[in-house]
Amino acid sequence: MSIAEGFEHQRMVVVPPTAVAAALNTPVTRRLVVTASGYFPEARNHARVRETGVEENIIILCVSGSGWAQIGDEQLRIGASSVLLVPAGRPHRYGSSKESPWTIWWCHVRGTDAAELLDAIAVNHSNSVSIRDPERVVPFAENILSELLRDTSPARLVSAAGSAWNLMTHIATDGILRDRGEPVERAIAYLRDTLDTSVRVPELAAMVGVSSSHLSALFNRATGGGVLAYQTGLRAARARHLLDTTTMTVGEIAVEVGYSDPLYFSRLFRKAQGQSPRQYRSRPSGENSAVG
Repeated sequence: MSIAEGFEHQRMVVVPPTAVAAALNTPVTRRLVVTASGYFPEARNHARVRETGVEENIIILCVSGSGWAQIGDEQLRIGASSVLLVPAGRPHRYGSSKESPWTIWWCHVRGTDAAELLDAIAVNHSNSVSIRDPERVVPFAENILSELLRDTSPARLVSAAGSAWNLMTHIATDGILRDRGEPVERAIAYLRDTLDTSVRVPELAAMVGVSSSHLSALFNRATGGGVLAYQTGLRAARARHLLDTTTMTVGEIAVEVGYSDPLYFSRLFRKAQGQSPRQYRSRPSGENSAVG
């Protein structure tokens, strides 16, 4: 780092090598462990040069300003709403621009799954990818850092690993959807905005300008399932949220998420959740809640 005293309001943490070594021999964290994490706002004169690379894979999320990087022979400009990926063992150098210093969230990761996750992000084998909405992934980076700033115990390392997994897979998903083209993005946005409306695949396909078969193929590649399965998943997620956060009746929630028949909604909910909506709502506080 070119600057020794750090940056105003910066936060960072480095996990002790002994804790990293233990984590790499422990279930869950042996697959992915965060070894360092930080937040550098308007990091003027920030730069790193590592001629032989490092053991970790590095992910840098630039949320504003700009920077530059060289990974092997690849020269890169890093702008706002982009991610820099530095694979383990690769010679590299990077830094903040003089004219518009970058603000970055960053983490270093190791583990048996780290390289595959990095490959999933690297669209077209580039070490820099753009993302449409960095605010969707910043909370994962922030949670990694906040967990490790508390302490670097095994429990915190597991929680940080979960957030790192979410960070990387969300960035990868953003790239997959963008790579699949605009029609599937528009279709997904429409489904999210119209949960209470029944949608037929031919109508949705016509709306985004492709054939039904092509839209189904795009959805399968982008989400792992069909259009209606995706819509059902969105509706189930919304129903869980309403059950958790409101006093709406099951019938009211059914209508809110597009089902006129509460009994049919309850059957679908039980099939997906393994319990009825009422059982889900009355479960003990905290059960099934997300880590962190």
